[in-house]
Amino acid sequence: MLRWIFFIAFVLLVELYAFQAFKTITKAKWVLIPYQLISLAVIVFVIYSFTQFDRTVGQNKQSLITMGLVLLVFIPKMIVTLFMLGEDIYRVFSGAITHFLGDTPQGDFLPDRRKFVSQLALGIAAVPFVSLIYGMTKGKYNFKVLKQTLHFPDLPESFDGMTITQISDVHSGSFDNPEKIQYAIDLINEQNSDIVLFTGDIVNTHATEMHPWIETFKKIHNPKLGKYSVLGNHDYGEYVEWPSEKAKNDNFEAIKDLHRQIDFKLLLNENIKINNGKEEIALVGVENWGHNFKKAGDLTKASEGLTNDDFKILMSHDPSHWEYEIKNHQTKYHLTLSGHTHGLQFGIEIPGVFKWSPVQYVYKQWAGLYENLGRYIYVNRGFGFHAYPGRVGIWPEITVIELKKS
Repeated sequence: MLRWIFFIAFVLLVELYAFQAFKTITKAKWVLIPYQLISLAVIVFVIYSFTQFDRTVGQNKQSLITMGLVLLVFIPKMIVTLFMLGEDIYRVFSGAITHFLGDTPQGDFLPDRRKFVSQLALGIAAVPFVSLIYGMTKGKYNFKVLKQTLHFPDLPESFDGMTITQISDVHSGSFDNPEKIQYAIDLINEQNSDIVLFTGDIVNTHATEMHPWIETFKKIHNPKLGKYSVLGNHDYGEYVEWPSEKAKNDNFEAIKDLHRQIDFKLLLNENIKINNGKEEIALVGVENWGHNFKKAGDLTKASEGLTNDDFKILMSHDPSHWEYEIKNHQTKYHLTLSGHTHGLQFGIEIPGVFKWSPVQYVYKQWAGLYENLGRYIYVNRGFGFHAYPGRVGIWPEITVIELKKS
C-alpha cells in the first residue's frame, strides 16, 4: 500500500510541474484544456492496462504499447520536473533573501516563474520525446550489420579468414512487421558467412510466439559450417505463472524444438567439433547462466572431451557468465559470444568514439567487443526488442566476425 502512495504522489508531482511549465508559457485555454484531458486519458489508460496485465500470459501487444506510452509521456515530463523543481528551489532562496533584506512587497514572497526556464525545460524534454517516437516507429527495425576482425596466434591455419554471423535475442513475440523481419533475414544471408550462431531468447515466453515466423527464419541460409544456437533466459518460461508444472515443461520442450524447425542445431551444455576438411575447432554451447538470472549453464559438462590446445568458441547468452566464470577460467575460451542486454535498447553510441547506456551500470560487458588476457567476448545488441517497443540510439544488430591468425 505504501508503495502505491509514493507512486501516486510521484505521478501527481510530475503532472503538476509539467502543467506549470505549459501554463508559464501560455494561458490559452485551447492549449491547456486539451493538454490536461490528454494527460488524464494517458494516466487512466496506463492504470487500466496495469490492472489488466495477465501474469499467465506475460508480455503482449497491449503491454508493449503501455510501456511505450509510459516512457514517451513520463520521461519528458520528469525532465521538465527537474527544471521546474530547480527553479522552485531558486525562487525560495531568492524570495527568502529579498524578504529578510526588506525589499519584498508584502504578499510577494516568491518571485514569478521565469518563462525562459519553462521554454528551456520543454525544449530539452522534446529531445527524448521525439527520440522515443522514432524508436517505436523506425528505430526498432533499424538493423545494422557490425563487423569485427579478431586475431589469434593459436587459430588453426586453415580457419584463417573464417567468418561468423551472430544474431541474438530474437524475441519473436514482439514482432509486428513481416517485411522488416524479412529484410533482416536478407541482411543475414548477404553476409555469406561460414557459420551462423544464435545466442538465445527466441521468444519472450511462449513457444507459440515464434510460429508465425518459422518459415521466415528457415530462410537463413545453411552455410558450409552450419547453424547453431543456445538458449537464453526468456526461453525457460520463468516470467509468467503457469497452470501446472507440466504446462511449463511442455512449453520449454516446444521452445527447444523451435530451433530444429528453423534448422538450427541447439547446443545444450555440449560441444561440437567444427571441421573444415583440414582441421577443426570446438564450438561450445551452454544453457543460460546469468549472475542475476537462471543458472542452467554447466561449463564443465559443456566442455567435456576438450583440451586446452583446442581453439574454442563459446556461446553463452548472458555476458555476466564471462565476467564471473569464463574470462579467468583455467581453460582458455578464445571467443565468447553473448547477447541478453540489448544495450537496454536506449543509449548514445558513436561507433568507435563513444557509447553510453544505463545498462552499463549493471553489466561490465554490455555491447560490442571486450578483451581480457587474449580472451574476447562480443556482446550482440540484440535482433529484436522486449518490454519497450522500440530502440533509441542502440540499434538492432547483426554481427559479422572474421577470425584471423596473427
